[in-house]
Amino acid sequence: MATEQIRIKAEPRTEQGSVAAGRLRRAGSIPAAVNRIGGDTTLVKLNTHAFVNMLRHHAAEQVLVTLDLDGQEVSALMREVQYDVMTGAPIHVDFGEVSLSETIRVAIPLHLTGEPEGVRIGGGILQQMLRTVEVECLPNEIVDAFTVDVSALKTGQSIFVRDLKLDAAYTLITGTDTVIATVAAPEDEDTEAKEEAEAPEVIAKGKKEEGAEGAAPAAKK
Repeated sequence: MATEQIRIKAEPRTEQGSVAAGRLRRAGSIPAAVNRIGGDTTLVKLNTHAFVNMLRHHAAEQVLVTLDLDGQEVSALMREVQYDVMTGAPIHVDFGEVSLSETIRVAIPLHLTGEPEGVRIGGGILQQMLRTVEVECLPNEIVDAFTVDVSALKTGQSIFVRDLKLDAAYTLITGTDTVIATVAAPEDEDTEAKEEAEAPEVIAKGKKEEGAEGAAPAAKK
């Protein structure tokens, strides 16, 4: 099921450069750019509070939005958000205008759900090998994540991209033989403990023999 489309108010801006961007941020706005289908770029600014609130509800990196730009509705994909390295606050956003009738290529996150049988019963370790899967779809079919049920996995078993249950709206780009998740066998704790115990035992023996040699002359006295 596609994610509900998000509306964002965007105002045109003419200011450019780091100094102008700093003024915008202090005034409560985030500088942004919209790469248009025709090839040109429209500079805009977003309300910081409204944008941060939207991010809290949508964790996906690529989100379809409707930009309200001077009364004109522009369908766009949020392609990149840049953050301040010190505060973690968003400082710039890049959008790409899209046509709702043409497919695009996007990376959708994979969310694992359930406790594998191999972990629950066999003491195995669940390992997620793939975090996103690349697909082609219409922009309004983009979702926050694909859910992958791993509860049936036994020790030594894996789930592959080919096992994803996707409907006809999505065309897989990622190789179907790519492993999404696997349950590894638990480490042999007895063998590990034995290996750790052997090294100190050899050292102790060596010290004992060295002490005995040093004590021999004293015994003759």
